[in-house]
This record gives sequence, structure tokens and C-alpha cells, in this order.
Amino acid sequence: MQRTRIIVAIAMCYFLFAVLLNSVGTVILQSINSFSISKVEAASLEGFKDLSIALVSFLVASVLPRVGFKLALLLALSCVMSVCLLIPSLGEFYAFKLLFAVVGCAFAVVKVSVYALIGQLSDSTSAHSALLNTIEGIFMVGVLSGYWIFSYFISEPSSVGSNAWLNVYYLLAALTGLCVLCVTLAPIKPEQTDNHVPFIKAFIDMLKLAYQPLVLIFVISAFLYVVIEQGVGTWLPTFNNQILHLPVDVSVQLTSIFAACLALGRLLAGQVLKVISWYVLLNISLVCMAVLILLTLPLTQNLIAMPVSSVFEAPMAAYLMPLIGLFMAPIYPLLNSVILSSLPTSKHAAMTGLIVVFSALGGTSGSLITGYMFDNFTGQHAFYSALLPIAMLFATVALFKRRIAHTTASI
Repeated sequence: MQRTRIIVAIAMCYFLFAVLLNSVGTVILQSINSFSISKVEAASLEGFKDLSIALVSFLVASVLPRVGFKLALLLALSCVMSVCLLIPSLGEFYAFKLLFAVVGCAFAVVKVSVYALIGQLSDSTSAHSALLNTIEGIFMVGVLSGYWIFSYFISEPSSVGSNAWLNVYYLLAALTGLCVLCVTLAPIKPEQTDNHVPFIKAFIDMLKLAYQPLVLIFVISAFLYVVIEQGVGTWLPTFNNQILHLPVDVSVQLTSIFAACLALGRLLAGQVLKVISWYVLLNISLVCMAVLILLTLPLTQNLIAMPVSSVFEAPMAAYLMPLIGLFMAPIYPLLNSVILSSLPTSKHAAMTGLIVVFSALGGTSGSLITGYMFDNFTGQHAFYSALLPIAMLFATVALFKRRIAHTTASI
């Protein structure tokens, strides 16, 4: 029962941050339309989100076990709830920079805490992988829910030409309050740590992890994956709106297919992995991603703007592009599970810090590159650019597998 209460608490936190973090694509589209800013400037929101995640993860990952994961979660959630309550009254582009900076800082704390707690709650590699995939699956359910929550507020008649859609943040503040309650009631125990070790030594020990060849190859792979996911996911609403000529609310709703595919893909991966190895699954996924991009983007050329009032009237390309999420879904949690399972649980918090840092840097890079390509070339060129990190992932995943086999053989 105690284990279940902890899982519910961390799942609720992950659901909340899925909604907040992945709303950046919707906010970018709304900012371009409402504040008359360029795509490159709008893409800076991804930087406020991801760079704050990277910086805070880098600084606090090694010391969070000393502070206590429960206290850390409560402080992070309280900050998010406060800024959500402020956003509707501010109603300017700078307010979203503040929002995503605070959410990014808080998520760094939450992700390190959640990954470390998963290690505490798991007594085997298979149990760890199962729980991690479940939590990541809930994250994708949150992403999916977020698109529909935001589209509801955007599609309200009163929101046309106004900032009425910002009232969504009152709802998100209430959801944050529910997360605070769940964490408060969860019997999260303090991590067993050596408090005599200086903070600076704990921080240096985290940095030393990155010097291990296995970890170095992993963080490069994680970086490349997030470049692809954030590049596509963040700019898909804008792609639907400006390339496929769909209304804003329909563009956001259709992007939920991407999140649904990610969630479904991660749930299916658990079953598929019973019959094939993780390495085979990752390579199949990468091939399917590349093929889907090459087949779908030609269908988006020279489309004529037609009146569209619902998702059922959208062109075929609007349904095909989000399907890339089905194939990219298993990659990130599998890589994370393999690397964490290869390390002792005492290093999970530090390793998660590195995961979050390089994932955040990849997210910022992916969004900025896609935004630049979108602004200076076309939306098609922006999405074709995902083929390069896909090709690079083939190489790094092969090296990762070889190093895992070498590490296992030496144990």
C-alpha cells in the first residue's frame, strides 16, 4: 500500500509536468499569432524551459538525496503553482519566459527525484524497466491530455482576439495543488547517504560519471533523440497551422495524435520486448521514423487552403506525420532503463542529472534548429532536417550496445 501511494504521487507529478512542458508548442503558436513575434523568438521559450532544466539538474542532482526527495518535490510544486496563478494577470510574452523557466527548474528536481525513487521501489532490472516505462507512459498520457485541455480554452468564443485562453493556468494551478497533496501523503523515505561527504565531492563524482565511455555514448544518444522529439513535437502545431492551413484549435488537437502515438508506442514496447531484443527494436524504430518522414512530407507540398472546422476534415498528411511518435516512443525509456540498470542505485540520482542535462540541451537544440529552418526555409525543410540525427542515432546506438556487452562481460 505504501509503495502504491508513492507511485501515485510520482505519477501525478509526471502527469502535471507533461501538460506544462509540452504546452510549449501550443504557446509558441499562440505567441506568434497573438504577440506578432518571429518563429525564432518564439522558439526561445524552449530555451527558457530546457536550459533551466539543464542548469538546475547539473547543480542539484548530486545533493538532492541529502535534502530529501519529498521536501524537494514539495518546494518544486509550490513554485509552479505560484507562477501558474500569476500568468493570467500578466498576459505578456515575457510571462511565458518566466513560466517555462520556473517549470524547467522544477521539472529538473522532479525528474531526478522520480528516477531515484523508481530505483528505490524496484528490486530487479525487469521491475525497474516496467515501472519506468509505466511512469513514462503516464507522462505521455499527460502530454495527450494537455493538447486537448489547451485546445478547449483556445476554442472558446470569448478567447478570439483576447487572452481568455490563459485561464487554463488556473486549472493547472489546481492540478498542482492536488499533486502537493499526493506527495504530502506519500510515505517517501529519506535516501541513505553519507552526509560526511562534502557537497563539492558529490558534485565532482557526478561529473566523473560522464567520463565513462558507456555513459558518454549514452548521453550523446539521449541528446540526439530529444533533438528529434522536441523538433517535431514542439513545431507540429505550427506545421499544421501554417503548412496544412488548419485552424489553431484543430492544429493543436491533431498534435495530440503525436502524444497518443508516443504513449501507445511505449505501452506496446513492453510486449514487443518479450520477443525481440531492445537493440533490434531501436533499429526498427529508427528505420520506420525515416521512412515515414520521406513518405509524408511530399504530401504536404502545395496544399490549397480549405475550410476546416474539425479534426475529421483535415488532410491525410495531418494524420500521417504524428505517427512518427509511435516509432520513436520506445527509444528514450529503453536507453534510460539500460543505462540506469547497469549502475548501482546509489548513482541513479547523479546519472539522472546527466540524463536531464543532455536531454534538455537536445530539446533546446532541436526546437531552435527546427524554428530557424521553419523561418528561413519551409516547414518541410524543417522536418526533413530530422533525418540527420536519426542517421547519427544508428551509429551511437550500435556503439552503446557494444559498450553494454563489454561492461556486462567484465562484471
